[in-house]
Parts: sequence; structure tokens; C-alpha cells
Amino acid sequence: MKASEVAYKPVGLAIGAVSGMLAGVAFKQAWKTIGHEEDAPDATDEDRTWREILFAAALQGAIFAVVKAAVDRAGATATKRLTGTWPG
Repeated sequence: MKASEVAYKPVGLAIGAVSGMLAGVAFKQAWKTIGHEEDAPDATDEDRTWREILFAAALQGAIFAVVKAAVDRAGATATKRLTGTWPG
């Protein structure tokens, strides 16, 4: 294992935590706009339809995936600029 890969591990963990927080904020804001309410439905919410629950879950998953990919890519790019090698 290269030194840059070892050095990137803790950075990658921190980046993962930050991306989760950013995605959570982005999803909450998106749901307020799309759903016109503060909170997204829970899967066990008896008063919500299947369609509403599955749409909220799909939206949340898409937002989390996009934010994670963007943050991971930015972290890898920054690591390459700093160390000259791409983290593996």
C-alpha cells in the first residue's frame, strides 16, 4: 500500500462524514420544495401512500449518491494535486 493511500484513509473517512451531512441537508431542502412539508415520510408511516414513501426513498438515495460521488471525487482530485498520486 502506498503512503498516499494510507494518508488518504482518515481523510476519506472525514470526507464521507461531511458528504453524509451535506446530503442530509440537501434532501431535507429538496423534500420541503417537492413535498411542501418539513419532514419526509417514514416507511412505517401509516398515513402515507406507497407511492409517496417510495418516491421519498428514491429521491433520498439519488441525492446521497450524487453528493457522495462529488465529494469523493473532489477529495481524490485534491489528494492528487497535493501528493502527485491518485488515491487507490
